[in-house]
Amino acid sequence: MGGGGEGSGIMSPQRETQGGDDERAPTATEMVLLEDGKTAEENLERAEHEFLLNRGWRQANFAPSLAEVHSSVKWPEAGAPWYKKVLALLGLGFMISVAYMDPGNWATDLEGGASYGYRLLTVILLSNICAIFLQALSLKLGIVAERDLAQACRDAYPKWVVYILWVIIEIAIAATDLAEVIGSATALYLLFKIPIWAGVLITAVDTLFILVFGFKSFRFLEFVVGGLAFLIAGIFVYELIVVKPEWSEVAKGLIPDYKILQDARMLYTAIGILGATVMPHSLFLHSSIIQTRAYPRTKDGKKMAIKYGRWDSSISLMLAFFVNSSILILAAAAFHYGPNPNRDVANITDAYELLAPALGGQAAKILFGVGLLASGQNSTIIGTLAGQIVMEGFLKIRLKPWIRRSITRGIAIVPAAVVAAVGGNAGAGRLLVMSQVLLSLTLSFAVIPLVHFTSSTAKMGPSFVNGWPVKIFAVLVAIIIAGLNIFLLFQSIKNNEFGSSTGV
Repeated sequence: MGGGGEGSGIMSPQRETQGGDDERAPTATEMVLLEDGKTAEENLERAEHEFLLNRGWRQANFAPSLAEVHSSVKWPEAGAPWYKKVLALLGLGFMISVAYMDPGNWATDLEGGASYGYRLLTVILLSNICAIFLQALSLKLGIVAERDLAQACRDAYPKWVVYILWVIIEIAIAATDLAEVIGSATALYLLFKIPIWAGVLITAVDTLFILVFGFKSFRFLEFVVGGLAFLIAGIFVYELIVVKPEWSEVAKGLIPDYKILQDARMLYTAIGILGATVMPHSLFLHSSIIQTRAYPRTKDGKKMAIKYGRWDSSISLMLAFFVNSSILILAAAAFHYGPNPNRDVANITDAYELLAPALGGQAAKILFGVGLLASGQNSTIIGTLAGQIVMEGFLKIRLKPWIRRSITRGIAIVPAAVVAAVGGNAGAGRLLVMSQVLLSLTLSFAVIPLVHFTSSTAKMGPSFVNGWPVKIFAVLVAIIIAGLNIFLLFQSIKNNEFGSSTGV
């Protein structure tokens, strides 16, 4: 850093005169360097950190992401064992994994299993690998740039681009919330025979209390979300024990099959699974909530946070892979290969009603409905949090969580209630499919900026920028996702389905 000698760029805050007894007054520069009671070296290091943090961006970051909980979770002291660092991050991955097991995933996985058996398990596996890769880029952006993805877009692009991206991502979040509304309302109908239109209205207030209490402690919010995620996973462990699939056939389904590309209908369903699996709002969410940890904001501290953050998110996303695979395996074993095959199970309601006779009992059927309800509630919490991050990041507008949730859910409830009242279960099913298509079309608008930022040396620095293998793979993932989603859109229009045939 340079000491206080004559040749140093920073003068010593205290210099002896010839007599050795007098002290001169510090300069303005030295006053800045000595603020907060820190040494000149510490303050200079902080100044350099701020310079490097904003180098390569059009403007400086105006505030931390989710300022009310930023660095609120304690980080282990230097020299602490590795497991304490793992525990410090535990919970973030579960928050992210929830986005990958929402009601939209249930719909597409059910159709894939009932129609094609275990053959589309490989699509879920490949989609999950893409998700792990993209989430690793997202958390790296948040840690290194100290910006969430929305803030990074605001600080990097012209205003007109920022506004366009904001509108597109808000559409994605509204589409996500629409799927959650319909999924939760469907679960209420299946479990309690509450009409779907009434269930839609009930969802207007279903998670407000969690959000209100959640921001008192971010750890509490993580506990609730993680608990519901494990409830869903536990339900499917039971379902798989009851259904007793042929595990050798399940294993074959994990092997890529080129025949998927030759069957237009199967390819169509496979793209629907991909579109429902990789969620745009989770990329914004992860880049923000990783900053709730008070890890050292130094080069070594950031490397450590990235290392353990990747492990946390990768392991948690394997939980999402298990849930999505379990839904497809359950549908395949019960409806495609079952004693009384019914391969035309096209929606969640049909699956629910057929589960009891297929599995020989009511327990599996009821637990299926409970799992769907937990999925809808969990996804709602995450969607609202992501919405707050997006609005604050793009527009610098901060709203209380319950206000933000009211706006987003209001947008989702109106069409859901009207369609459910007029079109019943079938209409709600078509609306769920529409929401998944919208999500697919918006995904590239999150992936491309993420790849751009993490591949920029000016923004990430030479120590953290993506290497060439990662850059190439990231670009390929972005191109493939964009291409498949465009294909999905045109096929949806061509078939007059606006999505897969999956409904509620």
